[in-house]
Amino acid sequence: MNRPFELPLEKEQLKNMSAAELDLLAVAIREELIETVSGTGGHFASNLGVVELTLALEKVFDTPRDKIIWDVGHQTYVHKMLTGRWNELKSLRQIDGLSGFPKRTESPHDMYDAGHSGTSISAALGYAKSRDLLGLDHACVAVIGDGSLTAGVAYEALNAAGIQKTPLIVILNDNEMSISRNVGGISRHLQNLRTSSSYLGFKKKLKHGLEAAPKLGRGLETLRDAVKYALMPAAVFEELGFKYFGPINGHDIEELIEAMETAKSLKRPVLLHVVTVKGKGYQNAEKNPDRYHGTGVFDPEIGLTPETSTRETFTDIFGKTLLQMAVEDERIVAITAAMTDGTGLREMRRRFSDRVVDTGIAEQHAVSFAAGLALSGMRPVVAMYSTFLQRAYDQVLTEVCLQNLPVVFAVDRAGISGQDGETHHGQFDLIYLSSMPNMTVLAPKDGIELQEMMRYALALGTPCALRFPKGTAPDLSDWGRSEMNGKMERITSASCNAFVSVGSMCAAALEAQAHLMGKGIESAVYNIRSVKPLDPDELENELAACSRIITLEDGTAQGGVGMRIASILQESKSSAIVKNIGWPDRFIPHGTISELKARYGLSADAIASAAEEFFEKQT
Repeated sequence: MNRPFELPLEKEQLKNMSAAELDLLAVAIREELIETVSGTGGHFASNLGVVELTLALEKVFDTPRDKIIWDVGHQTYVHKMLTGRWNELKSLRQIDGLSGFPKRTESPHDMYDAGHSGTSISAALGYAKSRDLLGLDHACVAVIGDGSLTAGVAYEALNAAGIQKTPLIVILNDNEMSISRNVGGISRHLQNLRTSSSYLGFKKKLKHGLEAAPKLGRGLETLRDAVKYALMPAAVFEELGFKYFGPINGHDIEELIEAMETAKSLKRPVLLHVVTVKGKGYQNAEKNPDRYHGTGVFDPEIGLTPETSTRETFTDIFGKTLLQMAVEDERIVAITAAMTDGTGLREMRRRFSDRVVDTGIAEQHAVSFAAGLALSGMRPVVAMYSTFLQRAYDQVLTEVCLQNLPVVFAVDRAGISGQDGETHHGQFDLIYLSSMPNMTVLAPKDGIELQEMMRYALALGTPCALRFPKGTAPDLSDWGRSEMNGKMERITSASCNAFVSVGSMCAAALEAQAHLMGKGIESAVYNIRSVKPLDPDELENELAACSRIITLEDGTAQGGVGMRIASILQESKSSAIVKNIGWPDRFIPHGTISELKARYGLSADAIASAAEEFFEKQT
C-alpha cells in the first residue's frame, strides 16, 4: 500500500491528516491488529470494530487534556497504538508487557483503569464535575458499548448526568454484541433506533417547516414532540436530559468527526449513537464476532480452528453435569450475565431454552432474579465468573443468604485467570463468600469431584457457592476417592508434616509431596473440600499428629482459608506451626497462569521448595 505517512505515527501527525489519509491509516491499523493479536491472543473483534471511531476521537479530542473514558476497556488497542505504544503492541497481555485494558500507570492518555462494564459514564461525569468546580475547560467523553448499556449503573449515571446538565459526551458504540449476542429490552430498543430512518427524514422536513413558520408557535412544537415519541425511541435518552444524535455510521470517519465536533460545541450532555460492525475488516471475525471476541494465538490466514484437546475443562464438566441434572429435575434454572457460552451453558440453552436465562450484563439483577425463583420453589444455578460475581455482593448477602435460599452459585474462573489481569482475576471469592452467614463454600480438587459437589450443592436446600478455576480439570482418581459428604479428605497417609489444600491446589500439593518423598521427607495431603463451614473438631482430630502444616489456596492468603485454619488450631491449643501459601495482599498483574504461579510461589516446584525448607525445621 502506498501510504502518505510512516508508521508508527506520532499523535501530532494524526491531527493534520485528511479524512482520506485517515481511511488509509485505518487499513494499516487493522493489518497491525490482525498480525499482532493473532500472535498474542486478546480481544480481537471488538478492537477491529472501533478503528474509525478511535481515529475520530484522537482527531477531535486532545488527550490527556481531554478525558476519554473507555467502558470495560478491552477495545483500547487502537487507542494504545495512537498514544505512543505502537511499538510495544507485540507485548500485549504478555507478562510485564502492555495490559489488555486501560492502565493509568502505563500512559497518561489512559484515564481510568477499567475491566468491568457500565462504569464509564459515572467516571466521566466525575471528571466533568471536577472540571466545572475547578473552572477548567476540557471535554469529558465516555465510550460505552450497547452490551455495557444493559448494566444498571449506566442508567444511574445517565440519570445523574442529565440532571446535572454539565457538558458531557457519551458515545454509544452499538455493534449488537457484548461477548455473546445482546439480549433484552435495551437491545430491542437500540435495534429500533438503528432502523428508524423514516423518522430521521420526517424530522428534517418538520424542522424546516417550523423554521419557515415560527409564528405557528407551541402547536407545531407539541406536534413535533408527539411525532418524536410515536416514531423515535431516542426519546428515552432525551428524557434523561441528553441531546441525541444518530444513528451515525461508525466506519465513516468524516461523519464521525462532524458529529463529535458538534457534540463538543454544544456544552451540554450529548449522546452520539454510533453503529459499528464487530470484527470489521477481518471476514472471519465479521461472520463470527462472538467466537472472535477473545482469542488465543491463531493463524490469520486460516483463522481459529476447532478445539482439538480431549481434556475437559472445569467449565465443560460443569455445563455437561448441569444439563444432566436439568433433565432429571425440571426445577433447575440456569442464570448467567451475558456469558452463556463462557460458563458452559450453550448445550443446556439448546435443549432447554426456557430454563437458561441470560440477564445481559446485569449481575445484581441476576442474583435477585435467582432469589425470586428460589422463593417460588425452583432451584436456580447462577453461573458467573468470580470477578463479576463481586458486583452482586450485596444481593448474594442480603437477598440470598439473609433469606437462606437454595441458590447455587457456580463461581467460574476462581483464583488467577491469566492474561486479562487485575480486573479479571478471581482471588477474592473465598474470603467474601466465606464471610456470609448461611453460605456453604465448596472447592473441587478435580472434575469428578466437581460433579459430585454439584449434586451435593443442589441437595443442600441452602445457599451454596461452588468455585472452580479456569483451565483443564485433572483426574486424581489414582489417589482414591471418598464420598462427598462435606468433610475433609485425607488423600495420603498421616504424617507430622501436612499439606492442607483448597480445591485445585490439591494437584500441586500432590506433586510437591512426591518431590519431597524423593528426598526422604514424608508429608500428608488433605483436601479441605468444604471451605465453609470448617469443622473445628474435624480439623483438630485429623491434624492432631501434625507439627508443621502448609495450607494452599488459589486465593488471597490475607484473611483466607489458611488463616482461618491456623486460628482454629490455635484456639484448640494445637502446637502445630502453620504456614499459609496463597496470593499476596495485592492486585496480581496479567500473565499466563503458570507464569504467575511461578512468580508468586504457587507452582508445584515453588511449593515443594518452600515446603522442604519449612518441614526440615522440625526438631
